[in-house]
Amino acid sequence: MSPQRTSLSALLLLALSLMGCGHSGLRPQPGINSALQRSADSRRWPSMGNRWLASIASRNGRERVELVDLRNGQPVPLPGINQADAQPISVSVSADGNRIALIRSRDGRTELTLYRRGVGALQRLPVEPAGVPREVSLDGAGRLLAVQVSRKGRWDIDLIRLP
Repeated sequence: MSPQRTSLSALLLLALSLMGCGHSGLRPQPGINSALQRSADSRRWPSMGNRWLASIASRNGRERVELVDLRNGQPVPLPGINQADAQPISVSVSADGNRIALIRSRDGRTELTLYRRGVGALQRLPVEPAGVPREVSLDGAGRLLAVQVSRKGRWDIDLIRLP
């Protein structure tokens, strides 16, 4: 076999193998995606639990934290988490959907909060030493919180163990 033909065969084999890699088997979920699009004008900051999707959803220019049960595509009531004088910034949900960590802006301050869905309670969590929280991530068990915090022009990550 000539060197040119060997190179052409190798190139063809490479192209065919790359085309096979191009199909990843990933498929959108049309049912749930349609339900999500119908329930809000836009969404940002997705966080996944086992069967839960928490996000910041916008409708008619108003942003709110929304928790969706992925089994049926329906939003779950979150009494007390969305307040008219607060703007959500970052959200994260535990695997079981019972805890939602939230950073929000309220009365000119940025606050770190924890929502316990089972009791419908929103609790403000202190940031020590003082700083401005920006992003939040809750572990699957809902017991460890990672918070990005700005302090004196520097970004830090605080890990907070929750009771």
